[in-house]
Amino acid sequence: MRVLFTTWAWPSHLYALVPMAWAFRSAGHEVLVATQPGLREEVLRTGLQGTAVGYDVDGVGMVRGYILPSETDGPPVSSAPHAARGPRALQMFLAHAESMTEDLVGLAKEWRPDLVVFEPTALAGPIAAASVGVPAVRLLYGTDLMLRAQQMLPDAIAPLAARFGVAGPDPFGAVTVDPTPAGLQVPGEYRRLPLRYVPFNGPGERPEPLPERRDRPRVLVTWGHTMARLDPRRFLAGEVARAIAGLDVEVVLAVAGEQRTLLGPLAPGVRIEVDAPLHQLLPECDLVVAHGGAGTVLTSLLHGVPMLLIPQLPDHAGHAARVLAAGAGEVLTRDEATAERIRAEVSRLVADGPERAAAAALRTEMLAQPTPSEVAAELETLAAGS
Repeated sequence: MRVLFTTWAWPSHLYALVPMAWAFRSAGHEVLVATQPGLREEVLRTGLQGTAVGYDVDGVGMVRGYILPSETDGPPVSSAPHAARGPRALQMFLAHAESMTEDLVGLAKEWRPDLVVFEPTALAGPIAAASVGVPAVRLLYGTDLMLRAQQMLPDAIAPLAARFGVAGPDPFGAVTVDPTPAGLQVPGEYRRLPLRYVPFNGPGERPEPLPERRDRPRVLVTWGHTMARLDPRRFLAGEVARAIAGLDVEVVLAVAGEQRTLLGPLAPGVRIEVDAPLHQLLPECDLVVAHGGAGTVLTSLLHGVPMLLIPQLPDHAGHAARVLAAGAGEVLTRDEATAERIRAEVSRLVADGPERAAAAALRTEMLAQPTPSEVAAELETLAAGS
């Protein structure tokens, strides 16, 4: 069987596809990952076969354009700015689809996959699948935030699909593979296959084990990759570490190499881990303070670690809201996240309170979900019946 995976050029979206892609490879199937040229080298670093389709779109610039106002911008015209941002985010996804669809459809007709697996914002995926009459499988990388656009998506992609002779492709695919536990999901009416979340943060060396914990709780601070790319002023890892350094806790900062210079001065004793996969650090930690990215949230919950989240982007706010609703952490807005409030919340959350119990319950749910290899076998049946 041949399985075509696709994403636009955003590393975290690619990383969410990798465990499932390797499950198909391990079962003996051919796997090909198609993405914009800017992510091709990152695909190859995963050990998977990749190919470039379409052309690069300035994703960082587009996110900045609809999320971060310029210094000269006045107040928002709408009194409901979040409502206005949804369509602008959709315009970004459509721009990526516009860049990829022609080449992806051509690749599908040439390579003849049996399945097309796409992350939820890669809207060229279901069009390519429909063009060759095979099932499209939507693989979520976190909470299903696209549900908010479910009613408008079919009309939004219809003109692009029609250019390639495709009528009525379903942007939600034949089935949605969902790595979030039930307690974190947004209810939706579609066919859902649960998947045990397997973290992947890119290739790298195993970090040195963290020192054995003494009597103090250990707090992991991490801010992902997105915020530093958009605006270094919104990369709050160093600010948070300074806020909690005076507490009776151990502080571990997990950062990428290029983020080291953004941290600023730190108190003695703060440990910095550079390019270390979170899943190798979290078993020795008691709390995560972070930005609310999907990978960070799911990896923390996989280890039963509660969170203090300070989201600044709509998708991060969406993930954080589900964590808060599940009782597995606390959420602060940027304005609420003063040094005093951060210290107070960290002091509360490192204790054995209800957030820790809720995170442990979500971990139990996650471990009970089918493995990638089991889901791959079920998707084989879907392909065979198409």
